[in-house]
Amino acid sequence: MAAQKSLTVCLPRFSTCYSLSRFCSKLKHLDLTSCVSVTNSSLKGISEGCRNLEYLNLSWCDQITKEGIEALVRGCRGLKALLLRGCTQLEDEALKHIQNHCHELVSLNLQSCSRITDDGVVQICRGCHRLQALCLSGCSNLTDASLTALGLNCPRLQVLEAARCSHLTDAGFTLLARNCHELEKMDLEECVLITDSTLVQLSIHCPKLQALSLSHCELITDEGILHLSSSTCGHERLRVLELDNCLLVTDASLEHLENCRSLERLELYDCQQVTRAGIKRMRAQLPHVKVHAYFAPVTPPPAVAGSGHRLCRCCVIL
Repeated sequence: MAAQKSLTVCLPRFSTCYSLSRFCSKLKHLDLTSCVSVTNSSLKGISEGCRNLEYLNLSWCDQITKEGIEALVRGCRGLKALLLRGCTQLEDEALKHIQNHCHELVSLNLQSCSRITDDGVVQICRGCHRLQALCLSGCSNLTDASLTALGLNCPRLQVLEAARCSHLTDAGFTLLARNCHELEKMDLEECVLITDSTLVQLSIHCPKLQALSLSHCELITDEGILHLSSSTCGHERLRVLELDNCLLVTDASLEHLENCRSLERLELYDCQQVTRAGIKRMRAQLPHVKVHAYFAPVTPPPAVAGSGHRLCRCCVIL
């Protein structure tokens, strides 16, 4: 087992993690996703013998607390990717330990770690300047202070997922965009306070942007889409744009998006001012684009005797 470098484990007990520590000293990649038996003692065992770990996935290992993270990072200082989705007991103190020991960290996922606050994110940003991918989706306590810390400390950031962070505003994203010019993917779903101003800043400062989710950002209008589509990223890079439930977006936005020659996928569910005719006109200019839209029928589709279950016309992917 000494040559083992990558391993996915299901339902390990402490004895399993102890064996990994004892016999797999060269292990670099370990995936323990949804291994609910993993505890702080398990991480202590791993840290004592698997000091070459670079990638560790602990998603949904919900028994882990700050004590386990502290033990882990003291031994595994070379971690480059740490995935902690659904580790709901983690608090800011855990991020302080990561910041103190994991200076090589490139990717960190904190999805649904709902106890995390700005203080924890600020700690991470100050100690992990190489960070390229950060997921904060579902961390509902965060404010613009977290975006400010990212902008001032993490210029290499390429991926930011901040879905359902409903306190973030244009001011925070303005500072972020002006300092993080490498951004390629942003998930801002349900960042309900942002307006076209955020899109203006992204258009000016983030020329590498390829994928952007603005679903349920109900203050976004055609004007913001115009700025995005007229920018360098719009002309050359933008491949995916999600606008579900953007109620102020109309067919005018589709006309603007005709400038986005690299666009591959457009999400328009429940955009009530977008029409079939508008989509048809856009796809005449961009025939390769997959458009996902929903149009509620005026009346339910008629039943056809003996036909069994049918998809109604509103569920067709255009």
